[in-house]
Amino acid sequence: MYVDFNTLPEESRIWIYQSNRKFSEEELEEIETSMKNFIEEWTAHGAGLHASFVTKYNRFIVLAIDQTIQPATGCSIDASVGFIQSLEKKYDVDLLDKMNVTFKLGEHIAYKTLIDFKKMAKEKAVSENTIVFNNLVNTIGEWQDFWEVPAKESWHNRFF
Repeated sequence: MYVDFNTLPEESRIWIYQSNRKFSEEELEEIETSMKNFIEEWTAHGAGLHASFVTKYNRFIVLAIDQTIQPATGCSIDASVGFIQSLEKKYDVDLLDKMNVTFKLGEHIAYKTLIDFKKMAKEKAVSENTIVFNNLVNTIGEWQDFWEVPAKESWHNRFF
């Protein structure tokens, strides 16, 4: 069951998918419609999931579920990954590769391979104060507080 993202409790489980490129406004509208339709039908052992999503910076999809009502199961998580894979195919994007880093360069959102980000850190093109997106956060509360943080406050700090 699709619900408003802002009504989900802070302990709701999230999955963050970052695109290797910015989505166009038209693509984003289609993706948001597809996400709502998927969530409306998303179940765990036949029970509807109290879930939602939000898109950020025309690049990130944050899928959330209130597990206090009905927890996600292996099969329901597999279904969500299958859905994300279908978006990858349809829009020719990469949403599941975790070996990339997204960060802010001023107002610009940059996307680099982990190797390139590491090289940029060594060359001082980015610093420990560079705002990075920590996609390893697990809950809405963590996402609100620790998603956009200086690299020194994230797993990215090992490169400095």
